[in-house]
Formats: sequence, structure tokens, C-alpha cells
Amino acid sequence: MPTDCDILVIGAGQAGLSACYHLLRLGLRPERDFLVVDHSPGPGGAWQHRWPSLTLSTVNRVHDLPGMSFAETLPPDADQVPAATAVPHYYELYEKRFALGVRRPVSVRVVCDRDPAGYPVPERGEILSAETDSTGTLRTRGLINCTGTWERPFIPHYPGAETFTGRQVHTHDYRTAEEFAGKHVIVVGGGISAIQLLDEISQVTTTTWVTRSEPRFRDGEFTEDAGRTAVAMVEDRVRHGLPPGSVVSVTGLLLDDRIRAARDRGALIRHPMFDRIEPEGVHWPDGSRQHAEVILWATGFRSSLDHLAPLRLRGPGGGITMTGRLATRVAADPRIHLIGYGPSASTIGANRAGRAAAAELTEYLGLR
Repeated sequence: MPTDCDILVIGAGQAGLSACYHLLRLGLRPERDFLVVDHSPGPGGAWQHRWPSLTLSTVNRVHDLPGMSFAETLPPDADQVPAATAVPHYYELYEKRFALGVRRPVSVRVVCDRDPAGYPVPERGEILSAETDSTGTLRTRGLINCTGTWERPFIPHYPGAETFTGRQVHTHDYRTAEEFAGKHVIVVGGGISAIQLLDEISQVTTTTWVTRSEPRFRDGEFTEDAGRTAVAMVEDRVRHGLPPGSVVSVTGLLLDDRIRAARDRGALIRHPMFDRIEPEGVHWPDGSRQHAEVILWATGFRSSLDHLAPLRLRGPGGGITMTGRLATRVAADPRIHLIGYGPSASTIGANRAGRAAAAELTEYLGLR
């Protein structure tokens, strides 16, 4: 494997593959001009880790990668195929079609401004060193980071959490509803994953749904105008150096047939957040309690950017100030583009961001 390149792409999920496609379109050659590494043992990004019951009929949506349709890789009557099988298969065929030469499993432990011998680089803006777990140190002039969020599940802290005698599970580790049969499950979270899992679990056992704010449901498909509003909201935050926020309050939750059925059987009765966790359940400020054997945290993820910590990209408030056409370029270091951070966190957003990052970074490095 080469150890020097003009551009290093970290991560081969939707964002990384999209960026690679656009680098190819700009005339760069894989394994010579750019390298792509991925820490997973096989293709598929975070999709390969999704729970088995998430099929193509229940998943929110799988967006096409640029240059190759997802539909052409599917068998007839594919609705019941698990997303964890179908999407990795699609990504594998995509990597082969465009001969991307993804190197895996390779984990980037740290990226810093120094050469492999440990001496500081004289001027910021010359060489970045990416130290890996299996291929030594990679030297690059530019970085497109596409590490996503799957590796950083977020569980908020509540007093008494350590005293809970039941089981606490995050969406990251969810497999099947049947494992909770006969146990009362508290589902925490107001996003798409939360109501999907609440729907499944409520069919095999009793549940309580808890969210920080009142969920807002919508009928019909998400409009382009609403999509632009949601993206603009997050983009404005990252351009001002603030941590990205949730966009569910803008997009709303699609009230499809399955969710209507869950509502009709009483599974979507929402409760406000409890104030503390007790050994056998949770406690609300008004003194009420709910006994539970399981707390399922469907509370989202945070950007997996710890390997970039030595570059000190974050501001005092914890956010990274972003710039560029689609807010993928780090304002403090134009060598670095982040896809999957802020407005490019969605799959469709990752496609557009891949194109913008490839164009801006190649121009900055004088590659076109």
C-alpha cells in the first residue's frame, strides 16, 4: 500500500464512496493520487451493523450513490431483504465497478501535523500524518474525513443511572424485539429510530415512550422545501462554530401505516423526560414512577472525530467552524473536509457534500 498521497479519504460509507466517485471524475487515480481506508472488515459502512428487522420496506430510505443505481443490484421482491444485507452488497459492487481499492480493515488512530519521525511540520498546510493500526503512517496533503457517527452512540447522563438493576441498551446494540419479551421497556428518544423500535417492541411486550419535547408527526412525503429548511438550519450552526443540532423538529416524523397502527394500539403515548433513574425504574418530578427492566436509549450519535483531536479544530463551545459551498471545509484548516458532520449527515446530503469536497480540495491543492 502506498504511504504518500495527495488526498486521503477516511471511511468508505455513503460519504466516502461519494467523495471517491467525484475524485475519479476530476481525474484523480485511486491508490496513486488518493487513498481510501475503512476500519470495517467489509463494505457497507454503518449499514452492515443495522438490526435484522430493518428491511428495505421499513428503512426510512436508501439513497443511490452517484453513478450507480441501488435498484439495479436488488433481486425481485426485495422489500423484505434486510438492509444490513442489501446495502453492503450494493456498496461492494460499487467499489468494484469503480476500482476504488478500499483498504480494510484499517483504523486511523490519530491525524497530526508532523512527519512520521515525529518532527513538527514547518508550516501548517503542508503535510498531514495519519497514524494507522495496521499500515503504519500515511502522509497526505489533504484529508476528506467520512467517519460518520455510528461508532459514537450517545447516552445522556441522568442521576441514578449507575443504580439501575435492569438492562440499558442503545440503538447501536439493538438486535430483535423478542429479547425483551415479558419485560417492561422504556424507549427514550423522539427520532425515526426511536419510533421504529418502539413499534417493534410494543408488539411483544409493554412499553413507555419518553422524549424531551413533544414529537411532531407529518402526513405525506418530506418536501424539498422542508428539506432545504432543515439543511439550512444545521448549516447555519456549523458555519458559526456551533455543534450540529437535531433536525427532527424541522422534518417531523412520517406518519405511515405502521406508525398509525402503533398509535392506534396505544404505543405512541408520549411521556416527558424523567428526572432520575432508580434501581427498578424511573422517577418523574411530580413523584410518579415507572417500573422497568429495560431502558432503550434511542438518543442518537455524535460525530466520530477523536482521531482529529491533535489538530485542535474545535472551538470553545465544542463545535467546528465550517465553510465552503456546502459547509464541508474546516475554516481553520482548508486541507481538511468533513462529510457526515453537520448538514451532510444524511445520506442524500453526503452525496452532494462528496462532490463539493472533492472539487474544493482538489482546487486548493492545485490538482486541477
